[in-house]
Amino acid sequence: MPIDDFISYLRFELNRAPLTAEAYERDIRQFAEWVSPSGPECFMPDDITSSDIRAWLAELSREHNSPRTLRRKAQSLRAFFRFLLKGKIISQNPTSDLQLPKLSKSLPDFVRTDEMETILCNEESELSEFPDNEKMARNHLIVEMLYTLGLRRAELIAINDSDITKDSCEIKVTGKRSKQRIVPVPQILMENISAWQDMRDRLWPDMPNPKPLLVAKGRRISPYQVYTAVKEALSLSSARKKSPHALRHSFATAMLNEGADLNSVKEFLGHSSLSTTQIYTHISFAEMKEAYSKAHPRSRKKDFR
Repeated sequence: MPIDDFISYLRFELNRAPLTAEAYERDIRQFAEWVSPSGPECFMPDDITSSDIRAWLAELSREHNSPRTLRRKAQSLRAFFRFLLKGKIISQNPTSDLQLPKLSKSLPDFVRTDEMETILCNEESELSEFPDNEKMARNHLIVEMLYTLGLRRAELIAINDSDITKDSCEIKVTGKRSKQRIVPVPQILMENISAWQDMRDRLWPDMPNPKPLLVAKGRRISPYQVYTAVKEALSLSSARKKSPHALRHSFATAMLNEGADLNSVKEFLGHSSLSTTQIYTHISFAEMKEAYSKAHPRSRKKDFR
């Protein structure tokens, strides 16, 4: 089936991340089911027109899908039909003149530094009272690593014991498209990682290699479990989005606010382009302007902009 061929192409030739390939597949199969009432097995890509795609996107819009969601689905179809055209499976590309929905630029959500320190200190206090609580120890380490190292959720989940070098306090991180980078780890965090590993090995001594760092019931932790741990930890914070990615944004914002140069933050985050990292300079400026408006007497004049 063309959809299966396309997903294999994404995974094994373009080396796209599993979550990326799954998102493409989900969008394309959703369209195939919508355009083929008799069933997706009757989906005929060569019969699809640009009107079909516009009608589908219009219906999704009426169902109150966000412009960002519509844009992603349109991009999924565009990539799919380009693949089919290149392989001469279709004779013309129905997405060739498709206009993608425009997105308004918004600043990433992040947790304020003082709030993060309070959250981590409170969790450490609870751990000192219940040092053998597996879930509590694991969830604290999840939040601490995401915030301290600026990791993506998938990067954190993929870390194995073999990626950790304790002598030099470093972790090898595998990012998007299997691109690897080395990140330094503070001594206190490395000690917490070691303490967690000791607890994990006592509870699950027979785990096969490669041994995942973070596990739940002896198995590598899932994306949902990471999300739940973060959402619970940030429940009382002022952050609008309480997600693993908000902690990555918080890491970058904290680094820049404390004087780190943009290139260093770029390397920490594993960005391929400096322009991707530059959005965090806008966050820092927003914080600077807020601090000024609260502290400087001239800022309180009505004509201040």
